[in-house]
Amino acid sequence: MAEIEIIGAPQSNYVWSVRIAAAEKGVAYKYTPARPHTPEVDAIHPFGKIPVMRHGDLELFESRAICAYIDRAFPGPALVPADPRGAALVEQWVSCVNTLVDPTCVRQYIVGYVFPGTADGSPDRARIEGALPAMERQLAVLDRAVAGTGHLVGDSLTLADINLFPIAFYLQRFPESRTMMEAQKNLTRFVERMLARESVQATKPPPPPKKQ
Repeated sequence: MAEIEIIGAPQSNYVWSVRIAAAEKGVAYKYTPARPHTPEVDAIHPFGKIPVMRHGDLELFESRAICAYIDRAFPGPALVPADPRGAALVEQWVSCVNTLVDPTCVRQYIVGYVFPGTADGSPDRARIEGALPAMERQLAVLDRAVAGTGHLVGDSLTLADINLFPIAFYLQRFPESRTMMEAQKNLTRFVERMLARESVQATKPPPPPKKQ
């Protein structure tokens, strides 16, 4: 069988999630770093977003689809429960994170620091501060969700955890979100447990290059 190729920038939370999923399944793959809207990405994703995947004649875009394919196509521990209840709860939390948490915490808040778009390159304070009320509410919800078992669904790792983890990890690296994360003890322990996993350490992205 042909080798999987995963394409995308290493710091992307969605690229990292796909790579963690592959590592958890024990799937060997070729990793090709590429930013959005580059030829490698545009060849697969009609809107130039990352990650994308190639496996033989199959080309996939969208991290949820890629993770689902990896989970179903390869042996190894199941990342989505077989029972309808557990599977639905995984979909619930993946959807929640992708449609609510990622837009607030990554696209608005973190991007306000990393890609601010300001004339002098300084953080976009209006963008950052505008995200804070929703981000605080969202982190409190996630903290309660992982309080019982340390996982979003059930008592073992699922794609819901893998999808959330990179965002929670990155939020520990910016001032306001770091303070919020410190107050959410269950979510902080969730990040610590995920960081201890071999799949996470094997795929952990390098720090972004410093601005000149």
